[in-house]
Amino acid sequence: MSSTQPLIFVAWPNAPLTTSLVHTAIAHLGLTASIVSALPLQPQSTLVQWASYDCIDHVLTASEPNRVLSSSYTIRKALIRKHFLARCIQSYIVKRPESLLTKAAPPTWDLDITYADELDEMWSDELWTLGTILDSNTNKWFILKPGMADRGMGIRLFNTRDNLYSIFQEFDRDPEEDEADETTTSVMTSQLRHFVIQEYISTPLLIDPNEVPFQTKPQSPSDMRGRKFHLRTYVVASGALTVFMYERILALFSAEPYRAPSSDLEHIFSLAPHLTNTSLQTHRGEENVRLLDELIGCRILSGGEGSSNHVLNAADIAVIKHQIANTLAEAFRAALNQPIHFQSLLNALSSMVSTF
Repeated sequence: MSSTQPLIFVAWPNAPLTTSLVHTAIAHLGLTASIVSALPLQPQSTLVQWASYDCIDHVLTASEPNRVLSSSYTIRKALIRKHFLARCIQSYIVKRPESLLTKAAPPTWDLDITYADELDEMWSDELWTLGTILDSNTNKWFILKPGMADRGMGIRLFNTRDNLYSIFQEFDRDPEEDEADETTTSVMTSQLRHFVIQEYISTPLLIDPNEVPFQTKPQSPSDMRGRKFHLRTYVVASGALTVFMYERILALFSAEPYRAPSSDLEHIFSLAPHLTNTSLQTHRGEENVRLLDELIGCRILSGGEGSSNHVLNAADIAVIKHQIANTLAEAFRAALNQPIHFQSLLNALSSMVSTF
């Protein structure tokens, strides 16, 4: 091996697809011979740590800035944990009320809770404003998300104080009660503690993904039913700090056509029309995944009768991408103002997934 070639430490346990993609990228660069599966005790040459966060030697990253390049920042909670992100944005917009984050992020409350009974005190403290809104019968709905969970776990909708209390009572149950149900999204409050509550957008943009064929014929206009979707954007933050956004943005659709949240007890916890996580639809493969660019020409179905006369065009998609890029840039600016919870490094980069 040439002395000019770096050692490349690759380790992605339990992620065979990522491992394969990393090896393919390294081979494309002609550096296959440089790959090592374990970190050297005292690296004598330039070292690249292209590995999962837990496999990276972060002390080495910090102590050898001129010889070590790592694939993750060490401190990044301000952007990857929901409750830290909520606090980060709130702190930023208090000082900069003109920031676009005031509109890009919905009203959010973060709470630290272990048992449902703790809500009684929270209504007179951190949840005072939320309680006032719930008591005013504004027909607003709210969404509860665990701060450190993913894959759609623990997400619930509610529109009353009693609904929220019932949700946390559900989370107080022994998890062994749900072992037989592999589809449950319940969590244990005492194990997670940190949650965020956000105002739920009950009138989202709706499109029928079947209008873009996926191993089937396109849906006829008379059969189309609007579904909720979110946009998954891949981002790389490099050095201290340049942010790159991958423009092939994914649109991930819900498994069922959208219907507005209902106070009917039968539907309070029916989340299929509201959640767009692919992890909740593994049996469907990529059936409900499209590229954002593929939605050009799709009918907008969220405006009631006659709405299908409006379609997404290329200009709309360009505006959406521009807004996402600006929002991402502002979010990173906010994170840089929270050095305790986010620190960029000259000799590191971080790949992240942002959802909109």
